[in-house]
Amino acid sequence: MEDSSHDHPSHSHAGHSHSHAPKDFGRAFAIGVTLNLGFVAVEAIFGILANSTALLADAGHNLSDVIGLLIAWGAAILAKRPPTERFTYGLRASSILAALANALLLIFACGAIAWEAAWRFAEPAPVASTTVMVVAGAGILINGFTAWLFMGGSGSDLNIRGAYLHMVADAAVSLGVLIAGAVILLTGWLWLDPLTSLVIVAIILWSTWGLLRDSINLALGGVPAHIELAKVKAGLESLPGVERAYHLHVWGMSTNEVALTAHLVMPGGHPGNDFFKHAKAEMHARFGIDHVTLQIETGEGQAAIEGS
Repeated sequence: MEDSSHDHPSHSHAGHSHSHAPKDFGRAFAIGVTLNLGFVAVEAIFGILANSTALLADAGHNLSDVIGLLIAWGAAILAKRPPTERFTYGLRASSILAALANALLLIFACGAIAWEAAWRFAEPAPVASTTVMVVAGAGILINGFTAWLFMGGSGSDLNIRGAYLHMVADAAVSLGVLIAGAVILLTGWLWLDPLTSLVIVAIILWSTWGLLRDSINLALGGVPAHIELAKVKAGLESLPGVERAYHLHVWGMSTNEVALTAHLVMPGGHPGNDFFKHAKAEMHARFGIDHVTLQIETGEGQAAIEGS
């Protein structure tokens, strides 16, 4: 983290602060990809042998999750690349694109699952319920363990949250498949297999909506969902000597880093470096904003400028 200010005739700038690198989830990604790729193969084989649409649907969903994990993993690696003359912030924003790609991938998988389930409603087929239950039980364990690996970063990093939601949804889906297999075994209701597939689709869509909304918002340079711009403005205007804040912009540099720029009207004159340190500490403590750039307007002429 570094601070700097530059004197100008009528204004000054606070330097950018740099947050510590996010926790490394490389090991979690490697374990998750390996376990889930192996499980996809097992689930697909037994889905065909058991003639279960629900099992095949879950295998297809798990395959999309493996691809999703690979996308998220690649973005996590790219986000650590240092800045260059062309990409002056590095490749942090790749994590936003990965989260968006994951959301779109999940929605595409939902369409494929729903299509197959609709055909099975028209032509129900016998299902090897015991096999379905055993494979689904294994899925609960594998997906639950993988979700646990990403749980620590799911609240602060949208990219990691995408991977976490994939795995949580998979564990819930596998539980649904297991229950459906048990009910089919007891009742012989073959229609329950495609119905379970549609329930899977509903669960995936529900868990994906927030990820899609937040990733689109960040990709368009929107204010991160957990930050209220009005409160940030009020926080800046509560700083000592600040009369007004304008030209306020807050956006996500990546899925776990937020940047802020603003003009502050301070009629009392240049505040000094201690003010900038205090301002950055306040923005970090109250809003989780680490990259802060402030331009100070000291003259009456600047105080009258309207910003957007």
